[in-house]
Formats: sequence, C-alpha cells, structure tokens
Amino acid sequence: MKKILLIEDEANVVNLLKRGLEEEGYEISVAMDGLSGFEMASRNTFDLLIADIMLPGMNGVEICRKLRDQKHTVPILMLTALGSTENIVAGLDSGADDYLVKPFKFAELLARMRRLFRRNHETGADVQQDRVLRLADLELNQDTKIAARGGISLSLTATEFRLLEYLLLNKGRVLSRMDILEYVWGVEFNMNTNVVDVYINYLRKKIDKGREPRLIHTVVGMGYVLKVQ
Repeated sequence: MKKILLIEDEANVVNLLKRGLEEEGYEISVAMDGLSGFEMASRNTFDLLIADIMLPGMNGVEICRKLRDQKHTVPILMLTALGSTENIVAGLDSGADDYLVKPFKFAELLARMRRLFRRNHETGADVQQDRVLRLADLELNQDTKIAARGGISLSLTATEFRLLEYLLLNKGRVLSRMDILEYVWGVEFNMNTNVVDVYINYLRKKIDKGREPRLIHTVVGMGYVLKVQ
C-alpha cells in the first residue's frame, strides 16, 4: 500500500481527498499546516507528497525547497488556486514534480499520481552504468544528474535537467510545446501558458549564452530542436 502525505489546510478538501484516496487503496497521513507537514515529510518515508502552496506556517514552495535541500527525493505534487505561469514556474523551480490547479477533477489527480509513481519507479530501476547523452561539447549524465558544456558544469534545476534530457534524447527532432509539456511535466497544461518558452529561455542562458555553436533552436510555429546549426 502506497503512503501519501497530504498537506492541506482546507478541511473540506482534506476530507474529500482523504476519503477518495483511501477508497482507492492508499494510506493517507494529513498535516493541516506547513510546519507540521515539513516535519512529517522530513522524519517519515512516503511514496508521494501532495501539498497546497498557500499554507499557514510554511508555504508549499518552502516545504518543497527545504526537502530538496535535504536530498529528499519523494515525488511532490502541488495543489493550488494560483494558476499563473509565474506560480507554476515557482513551484516547479522549488523541486516539485507536478502542479494541479484548483478546482480539479479527482480522476485527473489520480492520473497525475499514477504517472508520478511510474516515473519514480522507472528512475529507481536498475540502469546501465554511465548513461551519458552528448551533442557537440554538451554532456548530460542521466545517472549522476550532472550536465556540463565545454567541461564546465551547468547549475540546473530539476525541471531544467528534465527539459535538457528530453531535448538530448530527441536531438535533431523538432519537439512541439505539447511534446515537451507531456514529457517534462507529465501533464497537459493550458496551452495558453508560456511555461515551456520560459524554461527554454532559462536553458538558453545557461547553455548557449556566450558559447558557439548555438544548440537550442526555435522552429517558428512548430516548437524547438536541439542540434548543431
């Protein structure tokens, strides 16, 4: 039975999710403020953490960032009423794995959870040693989670790393924004959001700025491609 920690201060949301998830066969622990949630997540082992962003004591972004600083790798799914690109980026930059905007359908939550469990299982599976993806002088090691260009290490967030990994896995192939959303975030965000463009720009600054050849290219009206021009 998978163990889930729900950090949420709205009693009606807690009751609804706890009852629904327990009916699905999950074991649910609840914290109704950020500090308690952080302590529970720090001291116990869970298969998934579901956290609201707006919490008393410590918000969800702070919880996520502190857990990642402590090297906790538990998958984290953010719940929030704040659906702007800025808030999505803030949550994901803190180390969250997915982001669900209230109100949401329970079936969608379950689908997101299943995908996070699958991804976590695949990441933890036995893998070949030294899996390194390369293009020109750019390297990304899928096992050590280290990326470098020209021998200089790149400081990437977890989301930036997944994005670069996907681009390298598909080097030379034009990827649509939907392709990228599906792989990197595992969800179909509203296509009006520009979160993909924001993260592509982040990567360009870290990978291409001041370096030749440029590797990340825009294909107008179609998406992005990683290649040597």
